[in-house]
Amino acid sequence: MARLEKTSTDNTLTRPDPVSFRQAFRFWLKLGFISFGGPAGQIAIMHQELVERRRWISERRFLHALNYCMLLPGPEAQQLAVYLGWLMHRTGGGVVAGLLFILPSLFLLMLLSWIYLAYGHVPAIAGVLYGIKPAVTAIVLFAAYRIGSRALKNSLLWTLAALAFVAIFALHAPFPLIVLIAACLGTIGGRIAPDKFAVGGGHGGVKQSYGPALIDDDTPTPEHARFRWMHLFKIAVAGLLLWGGVIGLLCGQYGWNGALTQMGWFFTKAALLTFGGAYAVLPYVYQGAVEHYHWLSAAQMIDGLALGETTPGPLIMIVTFVGFLGGWSQLPFGPDALLMSGVVAAAVVTYFTFLPSFLFILAGGPLVESTHGNLKFTAPLSAITAAVVGVILNLAVFFAWHVFWPQGFEGRFDGIAALIGAGALLSLFRYKVGVIPVIAACGVAGLLFTFVKVWLAQQGIIA
Repeated sequence: MARLEKTSTDNTLTRPDPVSFRQAFRFWLKLGFISFGGPAGQIAIMHQELVERRRWISERRFLHALNYCMLLPGPEAQQLAVYLGWLMHRTGGGVVAGLLFILPSLFLLMLLSWIYLAYGHVPAIAGVLYGIKPAVTAIVLFAAYRIGSRALKNSLLWTLAALAFVAIFALHAPFPLIVLIAACLGTIGGRIAPDKFAVGGGHGGVKQSYGPALIDDDTPTPEHARFRWMHLFKIAVAGLLLWGGVIGLLCGQYGWNGALTQMGWFFTKAALLTFGGAYAVLPYVYQGAVEHYHWLSAAQMIDGLALGETTPGPLIMIVTFVGFLGGWSQLPFGPDALLMSGVVAAAVVTYFTFLPSFLFILAGGPLVESTHGNLKFTAPLSAITAAVVGVILNLAVFFAWHVFWPQGFEGRFDGIAALIGAGALLSLFRYKVGVIPVIAACGVAGLLFTFVKVWLAQQGIIA
C-alpha cells in the first residue's frame, strides 16, 4: 500500500460523531467514482479518508480487516469496502458499500464497450487503441515484476514461479490446475521448510495514530458483528438462493449450454480463483472466454484490459467488457437486439463475479471480528502467489506476441508498437509514472502515428 502519512498525533481530539447511513452512502458513492490506481491506490484512498481524515475506524482495525480480505479470492479493495460498510451499518451497509464501489465502473465500461464495438473501426479510435495495446503489454510485465519482487523471497519460490510459467506457456495447463498444485506444494513445503513459505504482514505493522476513532482499537465488537451459527447459516442459504436462483432462471430460459448460463457458471469459477488479484485470473478468463467459448478475440481481450485500466473500480471489472462482447457476439436476444444482448450479458457476468465477494465478507466478518489478532498468509497461499507470478509473466508474453507480431511470427514485426511499448516500460520502471498517464501518452502516440500514416498514404509516399 502507498506510504501512509501522519495527519495527527493529538490523542486529545474528540471522538467523531456517529456516522449516519446517509453520510456513509455519500462517501461510498464518491469512492466509486475516484477509485483509480488499482488495489493499492484504492486502499490508500480508503485509509486516507476513513482512518486519517474522518477517523471512522482506527488504523489497527482497518489493517485487521484488510489482512482478512487479502486472504480471500476476489478484489481485496472492494471486499474491504464491503467489510467496513458492514461493520458500521450492518448487512445493508456492506451491500451498499460494495455495490457503489463497482456500479460507476460497470456503467462506464458498458458505455465504452458499446463505443468500441460501434465505432472501433473509426481511424481515430483505432489509432488510440493501437498505442494503448503496447502500453498494456508493458503494464502486465510491470505487474509481474511488482508482485514478484514482493512474493519471491527465496530460490524455492522463484522455482515455483518458473514451473508455473512453463506449465501454462509450454504445456498449456489450465489455470485452476496450476493453483491446485501450487497449494498442495505449499502445504507440503510449509511443513518441511516453513521458513521458505513464511510471509510477513503484507501491509506492515501499526505505527501511526490519528486520534480517537469511531471504531477504535478498544471499541467493543458491535452486536451485529458477533459470530452466531444461525447468522452463518442464513448467509449461506441466502448465497445459495442468490446464486442458484439466477443460474436456474438462466438455465430454464436458455438451457445449460446457453451463452448466458455458461457465462454465469464460468465467471463463478473465475471469482473463486482470483488469488493474487485481477492479473492472476486474466489468463484463466482468456483460456475460457477466448480459446474455449470464443466470446471475443485475443486482440479484443487486450483492448478490454486497456479500457479496464482507464476506468475506476477493480481491474477485474474487465469481465464486464468480456461479457458485453460475449453477449454482442452470441446474440441471446437475436440479431435485432445487439445492445440489449451486450448489456444483459455484462450484467450477468458482473453479478456472478462479485457475488462471492459479498458472501465471503458477510459470512466471515463475524469470525474475524471475534479476534483482533493479525492474520497471516498461509503457506499454500504463499505458494499460489509465487505461481501467479509465472502465470502473469505468461500473460505478458502472450500480449507481446499478439501486439508486436500481429500476423504471427511468420508476419512482420511491428517496430512502432515495440517502440511505444519500450517507452511505456521505461516510464513505469525507471520514472515510476502512473498507469493512467502512461496509457494516455501511448494512446496519443498511437493516434499521431495513425494520422501520419494516413497522410503519407494520401500523398502516395507509402502504400
